[in-house]
Amino acid sequence: MNMFKLTILPLVLLAVWSCTSQPTDKQETEQRAKFEPADGEVILFAGQELEAVGGLDNYSDGYYDHLPTPGGYTAYTDFLTGHESFGFMHKGLDGLTTTDDWGDGPENMSLALSDSDFDNSCLAIGLDMSQGNDSVTAIGGHDQLIHRLGNWLKELDDRPVFLRIGYEFDGYEWNFYKAEHFIPAYRRVKNKLDSMGVTNVAYTWQSKGKGANRETFDKFYPGDEYVDWVAYSFFTPDDVNHPMIQFARDHKKPLFIAESTPVLLDSNGVSQHLDLTKTADAERAWKEWFTPYFKAINDNPDVIKAISYINGNWKSRPMWKNNNFFKNIDARLTENEYMKSQWLQETNQEKYLKSSDTLFEKLHNK
Repeated sequence: MNMFKLTILPLVLLAVWSCTSQPTDKQETEQRAKFEPADGEVILFAGQELEAVGGLDNYSDGYYDHLPTPGGYTAYTDFLTGHESFGFMHKGLDGLTTTDDWGDGPENMSLALSDSDFDNSCLAIGLDMSQGNDSVTAIGGHDQLIHRLGNWLKELDDRPVFLRIGYEFDGYEWNFYKAEHFIPAYRRVKNKLDSMGVTNVAYTWQSKGKGANRETFDKFYPGDEYVDWVAYSFFTPDDVNHPMIQFARDHKKPLFIAESTPVLLDSNGVSQHLDLTKTADAERAWKEWFTPYFKAINDNPDVIKAISYINGNWKSRPMWKNNNFFKNIDARLTENEYMKSQWLQETNQEKYLKSSDTLFEKLHNK
């Protein structure tokens, strides 16, 4: 064999190996979970009720009215038929097609999604099945509500929906979830929606913030085949090291910071007064809360793929007035120029995915 052949043969083999062994853009896309963007990209959501979100004729002083339209918005509904909350009697699927307020401000997903400002926004739904309704759901007691929800979801066509079934599953101090009921209830919701042909949902499993631990995660986990995304709530600066970050890596799942609002606790575990409409409080919050918040996002680009900020005045809501965690918080970004400027400086980066004509196409639909 001549020297030319001896030289060129390894190069040819290397080229063949490179073509067959290196992942293509298509292969990398196919390895992503439902609606998962590429590493380093983050879908930006705002929440969590109509007044905080805005963008509507009767609700026009929220996030959508003062800041660039985010990639999604967060809202809530429930399987709480017959349960009373701050003078409101739940009917089940409250806030889905009717305007309802159970103590945390008005909710109505259909109203928002009928407005053109929301045409290119994803939707993150917190589905509450607390107060013993995980056990009812698990044995089929809420199948009719699941069916109604499924039909509504199908009407959204290709709009990506992140369904947080039994969000904050480990907040049993207020949710009263039990793993032996929660897991079959979560699975039942997914199985029923799958059987109905619902294809625009990423099933999302969300932990609380402070106090979360891996042992409880393992106890409550429905299984990889039932979970598209994992999630957690980021309320205190300590959540920069939340154990769900490592859980996401271990299970190869994208991670959604599905609820976030600045809370600084005193030595008794009570929120310190923090009003982002005031510049001094906004500056303190940026240094002590927002800086670690964005550090968590920037340090974990392989797993943190979506965030939702709660742009609400917590202390004005009946639900939170006596809650030690939120009773002293006004987290509105939109009422202070310093706060808006700082937020925009960070979230105007290209990596934060916002509303656009191509957003839904960009998010992988597996």
